[in-house]
Amino acid sequence: MMNITPVVKQLLIINILFFIGTFVLGGFSMESFNPYNPAFRILSLYFPENPDFHIWQLITHMFMHGGLMHIAFNMFALYSFGSTLEHFWGGKKFLFFYISCGLGAALLHSGINFYTYQIGLNHLTDLGLENQIQNFLKTGGMSFSVRPPDLDQQILHDMFFAYNMPVVGASGAIYGLLAAFAFMFPNAELALMFIPVPIKAKYFVPGILAIDLFLGFKGQSIFGAGSTGIAHFAHIGGALTGFLMMWYWKKNQFNKNRWN
Repeated sequence: MMNITPVVKQLLIINILFFIGTFVLGGFSMESFNPYNPAFRILSLYFPENPDFHIWQLITHMFMHGGLMHIAFNMFALYSFGSTLEHFWGGKKFLFFYISCGLGAALLHSGINFYTYQIGLNHLTDLGLENQIQNFLKTGGMSFSVRPPDLDQQILHDMFFAYNMPVVGASGAIYGLLAAFAFMFPNAELALMFIPVPIKAKYFVPGILAIDLFLGFKGQSIFGAGSTGIAHFAHIGGALTGFLMMWYWKKNQFNKNRWN
């Protein structure tokens, strides 16, 4: 087993400190994400038009986690794949890659949320309910004497949660690491806890991305019925950013240069 590398160690410490601090502020209930926790409200990534959005959330949300299993899985993956990549790249290049993948994940997730929000906005506008939009976004409710027959509750549900529900976690950056690992070591066999048979990285990573893509387009990442509570498109965004960076570095032989 490879020893933990310096930047990975520092990232682990920062994530753990954020995790402990968050739940101390929220009464130390570590079972689930609580958007009313003051740390979550300040540091999670909100929809850009939400008044709780702040520019620093593009970075800070990567260090926030919604529960023990959430942080445990992400930190295990960070240690397992991150230490290997940092060993070959050096600390500066690894950190640049990690943060870039996290940003790519945030941008794709926010883009999907914006699309979802616009669908809801157009739906309400087409029904002549423009005056209900602000109240709906704040409370989730509307008032009218006669309910429009074409009012789509699923569209409204998706719009409300896209606008109000923040995202937390290092998963987007972690998926970038997975993509890079599969790019560099395609024939490495991954033996994970929930898969009894080792699978080569070149099959495993595209496989889990295909599952995320399927669940995303099925609607479960956009808070539909049976929602998993997982930002699947953030995973796709992180992995896509990681793949594009690896492709660019290989094309320009950037991977031969160490940054430290």
